[in-house]
Amino acid sequence: MSEGASSKQFRTEFRACNLCEAICGLTFKLNGETITGIRGDDDDPFSRGHICPKAVALKDIHEDPERLRTPIVRNGTEWHPIEWDDAFALVATQLAEIVREHGNDAVALYAGNPNVHNFGHLLNFPPVAKLVGSRNIFSASSVDQMPQQLVSYWMFGHQFLIPIPDIDHTDYFLILGGNPIASNGSMMTVPDVAKRLKAIQARGGQVVVVDPRRTETAEIASDHHFIRPGSDAAFLAALINTLREENLLQIADDDKLAGLDVALDAIKALTPEYVAVFTGIAADTTRSIARAFASAKSAIAYGRMGTATQAFGATNQWLIYLLNLVTGNLDRAGGVLPTNPVLPLTGPGTRAGGHGRWHSRVRKLPETNSEIPVAALAEEMLTPGEGQVRALFTTAGNPVLSTPNGNQLDRALAGLAFMVSVDIYINETTRHASIILPPTSALNHDHYDSVFNAFAVRNVTRFNKAIWPRAEYERYDWEIFAGIGSRLAALLEREYRTPRTVRDVVAAAAAHYPGVSFAQMMNAPHGIDLGPLAPSLFTRLQTADGKIQCAPPLLIADIARVEAAVESARNTPEALQLIGRRHVRSNNSWMHNSHRLVKGKARHQLLMHPADLASRKLSDGQTVTVTSRVGKVTIDVVASNELMPGVVSIPHGFGHQRVGVKQSVAAMHAGVSANDLTDETVVDSVSGNAVLNGVPVDISAV
Repeated sequence: MSEGASSKQFRTEFRACNLCEAICGLTFKLNGETITGIRGDDDDPFSRGHICPKAVALKDIHEDPERLRTPIVRNGTEWHPIEWDDAFALVATQLAEIVREHGNDAVALYAGNPNVHNFGHLLNFPPVAKLVGSRNIFSASSVDQMPQQLVSYWMFGHQFLIPIPDIDHTDYFLILGGNPIASNGSMMTVPDVAKRLKAIQARGGQVVVVDPRRTETAEIASDHHFIRPGSDAAFLAALINTLREENLLQIADDDKLAGLDVALDAIKALTPEYVAVFTGIAADTTRSIARAFASAKSAIAYGRMGTATQAFGATNQWLIYLLNLVTGNLDRAGGVLPTNPVLPLTGPGTRAGGHGRWHSRVRKLPETNSEIPVAALAEEMLTPGEGQVRALFTTAGNPVLSTPNGNQLDRALAGLAFMVSVDIYINETTRHASIILPPTSALNHDHYDSVFNAFAVRNVTRFNKAIWPRAEYERYDWEIFAGIGSRLAALLEREYRTPRTVRDVVAAAAAHYPGVSFAQMMNAPHGIDLGPLAPSLFTRLQTADGKIQCAPPLLIADIARVEAAVESARNTPEALQLIGRRHVRSNNSWMHNSHRLVKGKARHQLLMHPADLASRKLSDGQTVTVTSRVGKVTIDVVASNELMPGVVSIPHGFGHQRVGVKQSVAAMHAGVSANDLTDETVVDSVSGNAVLNGVPVDISAV
């Protein structure tokens, strides 16, 4: 049912879940305005009836009495309602005054992870940002996947020309720092991932996990190998060097490659024997993995949060791409290859990306794809002088919990002259806002998964119609951005683009896609399968010379830093290293106010190897203090053989003691924020991505 249509009493509706990257098809049972049941859509050709616990909690979000439905303004610690037109006028007036007095860059903008799950936000927030004209653009990308986007831009010519694992046809799946059983896939849209991984093994293939923790994915894998946090670049280089030494390279289309010999020569010192102390993986094991990868009919090397959010994030991604390339698995069935989505993210008229075109004011960190690393956000607010950030516009984000040194950012937000948040909750970040403008529930508006269809392990498409129209007193996201944008444009005497609807954009894209029309999409409530991935990378390259750039200069230079880290590990005892973790019942820093998701066994504790507990005279269940350079937290510790010795783990997204969740839930599972320990001064020096894994910590009894 489209926006504005009337609802019937009892009916069934279908749409994809918008909470994570798997975009599983769902069946909604409805009684008027009430959701009576949510289950997997058996007729969705992509997700095949799969559902995870988060999807059922869509009911909790939609019906949550704490979800904001109309604008509120803050007076001290008190919140008061305000009419929509008055809210739009207030925001526009305040932002215009700050821009006139202090310049465009005095207003910073931050987009959180849920933006990418809402096409209305993706379409209509950027024009407002362009209207403001600030270079201080931040997002969750630089605590997540910015290394993948940057390396894709350098090597293939576009930040979103990202080869996707062909999981349904591969014979060997090497997973580094990824846990798709918990994440439901990431930078890889793959519903029902457990069955797909088991299918690899059922057809005689292997799933091999390399991770400092024996994750849920490692539990079902063919093999698991512990690796020291932050050492993946050395391990990947050692794999490639083994193949080169043993004449196992399989390089096709070498006329389409630029600088491959330069790349291979740059890493040649990182042999399995040389890096073993650093990685914690024996040289013989590294060589065995390399041979198995090269001998498989098809193979995939895939890395995610564990490889991206560490000191060598960009170099890791480069070496992952190189490993796939030199074994003939780049752009072939069963390897990694790009999707062919109905709504293209690459090609003419799309934003290819960029790097280093401007820098942050305080630390001179380079922009990547028009964003400044979010690790610099707090210092841009706290450091006086010309260009200081004095106002912040956030949309669907909670950076106090999700970015490094959350306590520092918490203090910085308290000192802003003005802050506006487009969000459905008062959370640890938005509690500092001067005004909060909430969009409707996701179930009240049309949606198309523009990004996740483009990262899918099959070519698929599904248009998601609104289940109900919005209430009279609510506003769609595009209405909020239009309300602010039109008024701000008038005050600043600048141009502002009229908002675009989801239907218009998808219809225009479908008109150019062979074999499917927008009318077919609108009449396919379960989605449409458009076939398996097919080779297209080499014909879609957007580099200046039409070749894959195998040796980006900044990545070649970064090998010296990897070698220095190897030498340091060979000569210096390592401190305890903190890593994150996630759970299928969590969704980054939110969803913890759904009782059905947080109930059951607690999962917010510190995990620590028994040997590390014993060496510090600590015991299982004890309350301990974890200290890093930036702060300390008090937390209960659980002895766990899941972790390799020397590594401890705190889950991402907890720490709700500040404000923002129901008190009953907060009392049960408030936990602590791992980002009260992560260090905003330590970033991947190439991409600027935050380092959330491999954080040095000390642990002691309370």
